[in-house]
Amino acid sequence: MDEVSAKSDWFSKWFYQQVEPLNISDYWIGVIEFLVSGLIILLLSYLAYIIARRFFLFAVIRMVRRTKSKLDDFLVQRKVFHRLSHLAPVIVIYLLSDWFWGDHPEKLKIFQDVVSLYLTAVIVMSFRALLNAFEDIYNTFPFAHERPIKGYLQVIHLIAIIVAVLVAVSIIFNVEVLSILAGMGAMAAVLMLVFRDSILGLVAGIQLSANRMVRVGDWISMPSHNADGTVMEITLNTVKVRNWDKTISTIPTYAMVSNSFVNWRGMEESGGRRIARAVHIDIRSVKFCTPEMLEKFRKIHHLKDYIDQRQKEIEEYNRTHNIDESLPVNGRRMTNLGVFRKYLENYVANHPKINEKMTLIIRHLAPTEKGLPVQIYAFSGEQEWAKYESVQADIFDHILAIIPLFELRVFQNPSGDDFKELVGSFSN
Repeated sequence: MDEVSAKSDWFSKWFYQQVEPLNISDYWIGVIEFLVSGLIILLLSYLAYIIARRFFLFAVIRMVRRTKSKLDDFLVQRKVFHRLSHLAPVIVIYLLSDWFWGDHPEKLKIFQDVVSLYLTAVIVMSFRALLNAFEDIYNTFPFAHERPIKGYLQVIHLIAIIVAVLVAVSIIFNVEVLSILAGMGAMAAVLMLVFRDSILGLVAGIQLSANRMVRVGDWISMPSHNADGTVMEITLNTVKVRNWDKTISTIPTYAMVSNSFVNWRGMEESGGRRIARAVHIDIRSVKFCTPEMLEKFRKIHHLKDYIDQRQKEIEEYNRTHNIDESLPVNGRRMTNLGVFRKYLENYVANHPKINEKMTLIIRHLAPTEKGLPVQIYAFSGEQEWAKYESVQADIFDHILAIIPLFELRVFQNPSGDDFKELVGSFSN
């Protein structure tokens, strides 16, 4: 301490000798000395910063570029070393302020407080840059897609900022951090209200990640928030979804746990996308097949084997049970609807864009006032929206076109043209 005092006394004596001929009072000499020494310290600290940027930072970046690993490149991209270069002026200010004002505690206290605040800011900026680099490195691993950590890192960012603010307050007002925390106990309710979304988002983020409920890239549907599209980002407070119309929906993270949503990831991983659509048959067009109809159906590629086998089975049954076939109601007979249903089953099963390893059912649904729904329940091998719709449309284009071949009619509510034809028939 005596050595420091001697150095600072030397500068004070030297400065006093330089300004003594100016006949300035001791008070103003002290003020000018403080300003001049402060300016010297600031200039030297800025020089140290320039040297650190030009030499230290350049050498580090050059060394990183020469390494084979790509992980350290993220440290440069996130400017971690750029932030650390600010430590050079901090060190210079700390050493020189002690050298200049070691025997002036009030002046030394001012500069040490400034240095402490600056050091706190540098540490926080460097730490946050390091967290961002860590996130980038983590995202290079394959499992990062399923378990994003951005929400957790945002919590750490928030904690770091809060700690920095508390340290800054303790430096400015010369109080201990623990005393500040004790005084904030009464503000707990206010803090809970202010950080409500962050706290709920943190808990929800843990649940979403632990249970693998949603991840970046998933297609989700959440009608309560008008969201239907791909998850772009999962953060502490929000989940961003790019909808199919290119709009972006922002959903609170905690809403993903408290409200229901549909995740289509299972469909994408299964290798198929469900087709469940029906065509309504006019029940009045359903009838037994005549020999002429069966002969015509035999010429259809997907039905020849079925017609022969089925007809043989029916004839054997009727002969065994001595069925009187003079009336259609007796025995077993094929219907045009049954043959049509079998045709659909064979046609869809042989369609090149249908996943044959997944469920395929052609079934009747309950009849309604709009006729008898015949549903095609299958899975398209194409999952992309446009291609999937094309496959589905191709199948139903074909179905609607071949229905008259089976002497069936599609049910359709009468339109104005139907009534015109009806009136015209009466007038004739």
